[in-house]
Amino acid sequence: MKFPMVDSGKRFLLIFLCCCAFLSCSQAVPEISYGSLELVCYENGGNPVERFTFFVLPRDNDGIEDLEELWLYHDWEGLSWQLVSKNWITQTVDGDAWIGSRSITMEDGSSLPRGLYRAVLVDKGGSRAERTLSFDAPEREFPLLVINGDTYRIDSRYPEQNLLAYDNEGNYLLTIVPPSMEGNLSALGLPSRAESLALWARDPGRSVSAFTDIVPLRN
Repeated sequence: MKFPMVDSGKRFLLIFLCCCAFLSCSQAVPEISYGSLELVCYENGGNPVERFTFFVLPRDNDGIEDLEELWLYHDWEGLSWQLVSKNWITQTVDGDAWIGSRSITMEDGSSLPRGLYRAVLVDKGGSRAERTLSFDAPEREFPLLVINGDTYRIDSRYPEQNLLAYDNEGNYLLTIVPPSMEGNLSALGLPSRAESLALWARDPGRSVSAFTDIVPLRN
């Protein structure tokens, strides 16, 4: 049985249509416009735990829904963390959608390595984008918040201090910038529902911050 011959023009059209069926005719490649790493330290009962807040600003002409995986690599230490679209956080800043996580940690609870990291973004078609991120914050003594009677005292080497107030069920109420490193609690203007405070010390220039444990206002 003989099959009819197909001229070159029709053959090209058939190949093109087959490619479109498998590749959905999309040629968009993702990009990482910006990336950020911020180290957040938690007192954790005297055993400080470090976490990275890791976010990237993606660009994809197929839309953010076309993005599937986001990886963070530390090649020198052979470490990697994977985020997938169903569990990463999306936050909007000035109209731009950033994706990432606030919970990048070491499995054994040790300190996160400093140095160079790689952010890798992968879309549903397997196209990838990379961006190098650098993190090299110095070690600091953990800050301290002491409440004694009707006075408070902050011991901190961080340039910015914030006090976070909580109610008796541990619900966050508000953040207060203390007028001084020590003084009377009455000077803080706390709401009547406030039952405890925690110190959030920051160095925004080095992308590092620390949270103390919650300290009750009434011992």
